[in-house]
Amino acid sequence: MTEYPSQNWRDYELIDCGDGEKLERFGQFTMIRPEPKAIWSKTMDQAEWLKLAHTRFSPGAGFGKAGKEDSGTWDRLKKMEDQWHIIYPGLQKGLEFDLRLGLTSFKHVGVFPEQAPNWEFIYSHSKPGIKVLNLFAYTGAASLAAKAAGADVTHLDSVRQVVTWARGNMESSGLDGIRWVVEDAMKFAKREAKRGNRYSGIILDPPAYGHGPDGERWKLDDCLFGLLQNVAQILEPTGWMVLNLYSNGYSALLGETVVREAFKLKGDSYTLESGELALRDRFGKDLPLSIVVRLTR
Repeated sequence: MTEYPSQNWRDYELIDCGDGEKLERFGQFTMIRPEPKAIWSKTMDQAEWLKLAHTRFSPGAGFGKAGKEDSGTWDRLKKMEDQWHIIYPGLQKGLEFDLRLGLTSFKHVGVFPEQAPNWEFIYSHSKPGIKVLNLFAYTGAASLAAKAAGADVTHLDSVRQVVTWARGNMESSGLDGIRWVVEDAMKFAKREAKRGNRYSGIILDPPAYGHGPDGERWKLDDCLFGLLQNVAQILEPTGWMVLNLYSNGYSALLGETVVREAFKLKGDSYTLESGELALRDRFGKDLPLSIVVRLTR
């Protein structure tokens, strides 16, 4: 299974990719960012890229190293705003939200467009009154998808500034009532299990490396299985889960296996699907960016 954002999303476009970079348009602004997975050649020449781009991300000395994977600076090529907004118009009635974007000290701008198929899944599996937990929730697009369907959403991230960003996205989208938590995901999941709290939907998008608010260290290879074992204790028996993995070297089959083992899945009382989330540029080149595993019971 390979899934892509809808071509009806007018505020985002992957224009071209290759030679370790991607040329993307977010709303009215176009940028060049590093992309190690784009190992083929660009279709357009460099002069065309620079003519279109408003800014380009230049990696710093620590780029690619653990904890500094995306560090660097933005080089302005044309006049542009530091912050701006885009709209995600979902494929389903009622699914639409506003996202504030910005040029951070990392190569990220506040949204991962390839995640759009997950937002559609989350919205279609959420409904008024159910409890949804979003771990490693970043700026909150997945939280907004669940909230737009009426779910009771808990949004957790270890970085307070990112949670504040997500709250702004909720407000600009005309939504309210999301519960905000700044904490280490593993600690939170363990505590919820001890308290006997359960969720009908759980979303996980863990980084390869990270730190909790109190300096807790996170390394995906070491922590993922244990986290999923804790998540298995707080997911309702008829609940659903979305696991997204960006780490290089992980496969859809690995994702399925770690979920099946952590949840001790047996028989045919569940559905487990996996695949890749990808972007397609104007010239038909497919850029796979993450592995997704979805469990429904």
